[in-house]
Amino acid sequence: MKELKSRLDTLCIFRELLTDPVIVKLSAFLETPTGSAYAEFAAALYNANGGNLSLYIKELCENSENVYVRTVGEGKNTPDYMYFALCEELKVMQAISDLTPQKLKTEIDYNGFLPGFANSQTNLLQNYLYRAENIGKYGYGIYAKNPMFYVDESGAIVPVAHPDQTQLCDLVDYERERNIIVENTKALLDGKPAANILLTGDAGTGKSSTVKAVANALFKEGLRIIEVRKDQLRAIPMLLNELSRNPLKFVLFIDDLSFLKDDDNFNALKAVLEGSVSAKSKNIVIYATSNRRHIIKEKFSDREGDDIHRNDTVQELVSLSERFGIHISFSKPNKETFLRIVRHLAETENVDVPTAELEAGAERLALERGGRSARLARQYIDSLLAK
Repeated sequence: MKELKSRLDTLCIFRELLTDPVIVKLSAFLETPTGSAYAEFAAALYNANGGNLSLYIKELCENSENVYVRTVGEGKNTPDYMYFALCEELKVMQAISDLTPQKLKTEIDYNGFLPGFANSQTNLLQNYLYRAENIGKYGYGIYAKNPMFYVDESGAIVPVAHPDQTQLCDLVDYERERNIIVENTKALLDGKPAANILLTGDAGTGKSSTVKAVANALFKEGLRIIEVRKDQLRAIPMLLNELSRNPLKFVLFIDDLSFLKDDDNFNALKAVLEGSVSAKSKNIVIYATSNRRHIIKEKFSDREGDDIHRNDTVQELVSLSERFGIHISFSKPNKETFLRIVRHLAETENVDVPTAELEAGAERLALERGGRSARLARQYIDSLLAK
């Protein structure tokens, strides 16, 4: 155990792993194997992932944002000495992964009960090198296992703790609109030119759900989605600089976009979409949703005021939406489509209500709310589930 402790202490590429809570406790045990040190290690492992050491070490290595994967991710050649160091360090981590409760307990002069933990077969070196060769699909660091992110108040990219699980199969109708988004996103993943997309239309028609469903469907192909609030649009150039070196592909998602005429964020987004000094990143697109066709809250006074160049004013108001390469409209569903959505959701959620009664209730709710939408269908089914 002393030798394993010494090998662990000499990590270079995976140096940051020495500060991991589980590794810290394990290292303390390897240094001084006591029942108390063993229990502290087991407790840390239980709290981390329920007690599977091999799985924990595997994920720890895969999620490491170290110099080797950053170099590979930027498309650069890794020096031989760095590659050899990686292989040797993965052998160390393999030795840790292979530890069993029995092996550790033999080092302790204690005959009382000590908690166990799980251990499974894994080949860290083979698995890691495969992921490195396909880094454009797997990524590294926080992007290795998280599909969705947001930008916090400090401007940092943070994983969403409980991401939206909507799948493409959950969506009903709007197939033409959805296929345009899927095909454009696949072009991005294939390294082909991909357009920024503006999704407009009535509230509750599934614009946001469609974007998130596409992100979920293409996660294993190397797609990640980062939500940016309207008041964070000025941070997009910084995000582009940070993400442009990443081997994965990203959708910057702006939901429910709208501006007042004199909103400073208007020009910020306009510059990002076209005309800024920053070159367009090949691995990033912007998808935005809006309930307004031209995004700007336009008044008749904007058209008929005392501005000498009225046409220029109107063109300025609509210019932002025109800077998106693709514009997709989601209209309110008609009665037939609305009821089809209701039936689909009822079947998916196992709602045991006769079809005639189900549809009649949905139509009553639509009349009360003054219109039909996919969101209203979801709310109707949820109300039935709550009874």
